[in-house]
Amino acid sequence: MIVVECEKLVKNYGRKQVLKDIAFTITGEKITGLIGRNGVGKTTLLKILAGFIQETSGEVKVFTKRPFNSLFVSANSIMIDDHLTFPPSLSLGDILVEAERFYDNFNLELAKRLMSYFSLSNKGYYDQLSKGMRSTFNLIFGLSSRCALTIYDEPTTGMDAAVRKDFYRALLKDYVAYPRTIILSSHHLNEIEDILEDVLLIHEGKVLHHMPISDMKEWAVGLQGKKSAVSRWSKGQKVIHEKEIGPGLMYVVIQNQWMEDKSRELKEDGVEIIPVSANDLCIYLTNGDKGGIDGVFNRNEFL
Repeated sequence: MIVVECEKLVKNYGRKQVLKDIAFTITGEKITGLIGRNGVGKTTLLKILAGFIQETSGEVKVFTKRPFNSLFVSANSIMIDDHLTFPPSLSLGDILVEAERFYDNFNLELAKRLMSYFSLSNKGYYDQLSKGMRSTFNLIFGLSSRCALTIYDEPTTGMDAAVRKDFYRALLKDYVAYPRTIILSSHHLNEIEDILEDVLLIHEGKVLHHMPISDMKEWAVGLQGKKSAVSRWSKGQKVIHEKEIGPGLMYVVIQNQWMEDKSRELKEDGVEIIPVSANDLCIYLTNGDKGGIDGVFNRNEFL
């Protein structure tokens, strides 16, 4: 079943084009990581999918329906971010009771257990919570809703490492028990890659890559060794990242097409094959310069 479908999706804010011919499809029940640097259009895309804002042009469908102002999409999806607001007159417990009335699959018992685990009082009020505790409550709200499409936009803002780890564990356990389509936006892929099935990489308002996380982990390979040997082996290849790592030594990242088959020859030439993590690959692919921050500096100034 196609859950999300975008074709030639464009979103402009005045003269600024934020999304540029976005095209992708999410099928079935899976956890997809929406990855990209700050300001590349992730939140705008998610707001369009949630039906909060309209696209400028192109086509977007959620559950085969245009999401903007769609009651069906609203009833079957939820978007969690750090801009959520709740009625100030309702306690946290009251908010959860009302959520159970709106969302068909909302599990109030799960919400109560999570509230207790994270030391949140049902009698407390949302406006009185710290930023980190608001994020925690938001995540409890989103997880307990068990919506067919659940969207998390940078959901762990303000949370400490231990709470983030607990949340990702809880999300995975509940997803396994009650599968649904989850889109998890983050610029920290290393934190979430173990729970992802697919990665949707956005850069400068466009889809750069959309592939299974397992494929992304093998998509590129690093070569490290003497500069002359590394340059010879990477010649004619698609170089994604390169840097000097010492006198006469170089490290390059290239698309992994056949290098592993040449491991013996590379070793004899003094070149080491180094795996490239999915997180590092996303950083390299979205760098403005192949050398990263090193490319900003004039090498002659630092000799």
